[in-house]
Amino acid sequence: MIREHESGVKTADICRKYGLSDATFYKLKAKFGGMTVSDAQRLRTLETENSKLKRLLAEAMLDNAALKDLASKNF
Repeated sequence: MIREHESGVKTADICRKYGLSDATFYKLKAKFGGMTVSDAQRLRTLETENSKLKRLLAEAMLDNAALKDLASKNF
């Protein structure tokens, strides 16, 4: 999609073809514009892993807070 734009296809035509708004196209172009396919795949993998780790951290923090609350009520 970005390569099509770089080869001279108009933005409006690309957006119509893929069902995107202009803003979405330019946001994707800014994020993935200078990357190869393998770089984009690696970025997506890292973003997925980061999301999972954030979720695990949030759960651990909630568990920790619940244990602290429980411990303070017992003593």
